[in-house]
Amino acid sequence: MTMDTSSLNSPAETMLEGLGRIKVPKSSDVLAERLKQEILSDGYALGAALPTERELVSTTGLSRGSVREALRILEAQGLVNTRAGRYGGTTVSQPTTVQLASHVNLYAKGRSLPLNALVEVRLALEPMVAELAAERRTEEDLATLRAISDRIAWASENDLTAFLEENVNWHDALAAASHNDLLHALATSVSGLMFEASQIEEFASTEVRERVRHAHARILEAIEAGDAELARSRVERDVQAYAAILAATLAATTAATAAKD
Repeated sequence: MTMDTSSLNSPAETMLEGLGRIKVPKSSDVLAERLKQEILSDGYALGAALPTERELVSTTGLSRGSVREALRILEAQGLVNTRAGRYGGTTVSQPTTVQLASHVNLYAKGRSLPLNALVEVRLALEPMVAELAAERRTEEDLATLRAISDRIAWASENDLTAFLEENVNWHDALAAASHNDLLHALATSVSGLMFEASQIEEFASTEVRERVRHAHARILEAIEAGDAELARSRVERDVQAYAAILAATLAATTAATAAKD
């Protein structure tokens, strides 16, 4: 008879099983995190210069390559700007709307989010944006919206690409008029995705362009009047109508493509 000794591990073997694999963070990641915490804790004012690469190497004991990689990480996050050259260096900056839009764009495309998900986000954001815009808009905001409306009127009859671009600009200007930076950034990110989805020749027909012009005029009237409730309801109807037309156009385009195949 043979005794099964497979379960009789030594104390050392038992300890090793309990430890498992240990993942040691990269030195550049550790430095980037420490510098980020300093910046976010108001240790550095906007535009303030960070220690030089040489100073960071000397203080931390890390290699120049690790220090440079840490600064690249912070630059990708929008927390610093790095300029090369004799009078260069690294200064504190702020993340931009463009950077957030880029991340949202990658997230949506990387997960292949359906059109209805984007529409739902617009319905969640834009009515509130319009409500705040009606309450907080300045004369400068109104002038910007009117100017874009004029360009849309011209482009609707002369340049389809310009019309679609100016439509996005109008919604971005509306978001800016809310004077809520986070809402503005989120709304801009989503409107960029909707713009890409609307790059269909059949979508912006003459009727659709006229509907957009009319809807914008009515929304702008409510915002000029400072009527937050009316601005909110008109934007809700605009987004719902826009989404319905876009969905129908996409379905028709898909069906036509399938029929050709």
